[in-house]
Amino acid sequence: MMNNDVLRSLRYMLDLSDARLLEILALAGQTATPEEMQSYLKKEEEPGHQPCPDTVMAHFLNGLIVHRRGRDESRPMPEVELPLTNNIILKKLRVAFELKTTDILEVLAAVDFRVSEPEIGAIFRKPGHKNYRPCGDQFLRYFLKGLTQRLRPAKAR
Repeated sequence: MMNNDVLRSLRYMLDLSDARLLEILALAGQTATPEEMQSYLKKEEEPGHQPCPDTVMAHFLNGLIVHRRGRDESRPMPEVELPLTNNIILKKLRVAFELKTTDILEVLAAVDFRVSEPEIGAIFRKPGHKNYRPCGDQFLRYFLKGLTQRLRPAKAR
């Protein structure tokens, strides 16, 4: 999944302004200009669109962890893992939102995406492990959609 799509999803999910996105990025020691951030948030077909680099997205995810959970002074900042994969994005989101496997199952069930507990466990394994499974774009897309529904429930009409 493209970093730009993940960034747009997180922005909508958490109702963040451009300035707040830059603040979260700065929490992980990375900077970007407001113009760069706006170009990352544009859709591919819009003029001025720029692909969001893995380094920016990785720092943003680390900043999101600090933003949501606070900085633990006794521990160093999480390392930036490159190249960025869907598995790494999912792991960082799991940490940022303090989700357990059962929470992930609930998030995915809310958008009618059925998956088993062992499948989720396989996604969180290290590459090279015999049970490792790469996280597909569809899985990550449904996860972001379900998490959005959980954090921004539709208002009662």
